[in-house]
Amino acid sequence: MGYLKQRNPFENALKQFDKAAKVLKLSKNQIAVVKEPRRVTEVNLPIRMDNGSIQVFKAFRVQHSIARGPAKGGIRYHPQVHVDEVKALAFWMTYKCAVVNVPFGGGKGGIVVDPAKLSPAELERLSRRYFAEMSDLFGPDKDIPAPDVNTNSQVMCWMFDTYSMQHKEHIPGVITGKPLGIGGSAGREVATALGMFHCVVEAYRIMNKNLEGASVAIQGFGNAGSNAAKFLSDAGAKVVAISDISGAYYNPDGINVNTALSTCAQNKRWSLQGLEKQLQVEKLKDPMKLLELDVDILIPAALEDQITEENAANVQARLIAECANGPITVEADAILDKKGVRVIPDILCNAGGVTVSYLEWVQNRMGYYWAEERVNEDLKRFMVTAFQQVWQTSEQYKVNLRIAAFILSIRRVTEAAELRGLYA
Repeated sequence: MGYLKQRNPFENALKQFDKAAKVLKLSKNQIAVVKEPRRVTEVNLPIRMDNGSIQVFKAFRVQHSIARGPAKGGIRYHPQVHVDEVKALAFWMTYKCAVVNVPFGGGKGGIVVDPAKLSPAELERLSRRYFAEMSDLFGPDKDIPAPDVNTNSQVMCWMFDTYSMQHKEHIPGVITGKPLGIGGSAGREVATALGMFHCVVEAYRIMNKNLEGASVAIQGFGNAGSNAAKFLSDAGAKVVAISDISGAYYNPDGINVNTALSTCAQNKRWSLQGLEKQLQVEKLKDPMKLLELDVDILIPAALEDQITEENAANVQARLIAECANGPITVEADAILDKKGVRVIPDILCNAGGVTVSYLEWVQNRMGYYWAEERVNEDLKRFMVTAFQQVWQTSEQYKVNLRIAAFILSIRRVTEAAELRGLYA
């Protein structure tokens, strides 16, 4: 399960855009306004380490669009973060927000760092320094970050506190994914997986298929992947393969998801390490082979560029639900299309997280907080409506679900940009 830097994810994103723009017959002026990011910020963050030395970390924040509202998108910590990746993720956030019709634009951030090599105190100093350096970009009506790869609610706490202390105000709406104790939303922790689950259920309903007994393989067993496994298993699906950084584990008769979750919880860092000692599972020699298993549903919930032209022909799943951002390359998409594999695209499938982030932001602005049942009801309404609109667009234009999702979302972003006009 690699973190493939050799591909350019932003080029991949732009190719997806171009296909939809061609169907929509957008003019050059329309494309110029909504295609490229509006702002790319790169900074160097000097941090004093516990031993007294100073290390400098490169960091980014990209705002792709604010046509439909303030920029929205997570902040990731990873040693291989690079600017084109962050640009691509911000791009996808613009259209992810538009496809589920929440009033945000797209943004994304990242720091080139391996957080596992930092002490808690060093991690806090880095997180606060990032937000302090970028504070002019952020704000409840400007740019609202959230957790992403290797960041969590505690990191969001430090960032929220840094911003509030700078402004001498309590401003919870500046960031989402916070703990409940300081303005987080009920339901946020499972929102990405639950949104994906609603998409799969709706796809199976429209295709007149029964989810009971359907076989599922999940690449990535972090927050999204593990909760996806739980929701699908509880609905009667059979999770036959799961993977994370420790490897890929397979049992055609099904894996006990609760045991897998307890194994992760027992490990120092959330991991499936040692699962083969807890359950009768085969540990695959090549973890990437999980993507090629003969299953009904495949859920890539790890990182981008996992299914490429090199392995797409070997994919046997009938339905792919993209819980990760950009796990399938443009070239692989074409191969899967020819094979008749349906793909629920990332900008729709994993939009549950940003949808509940929107609900958190709304609650922060009101100062009134809802029960989890209310949040989950709203999430389901957003996701089912969006899925049905994308499916209808797919049938109308006779394109796959990814192009349909981009057609729907690009149309909304373009309309907003044209209504606003240009400030001369």
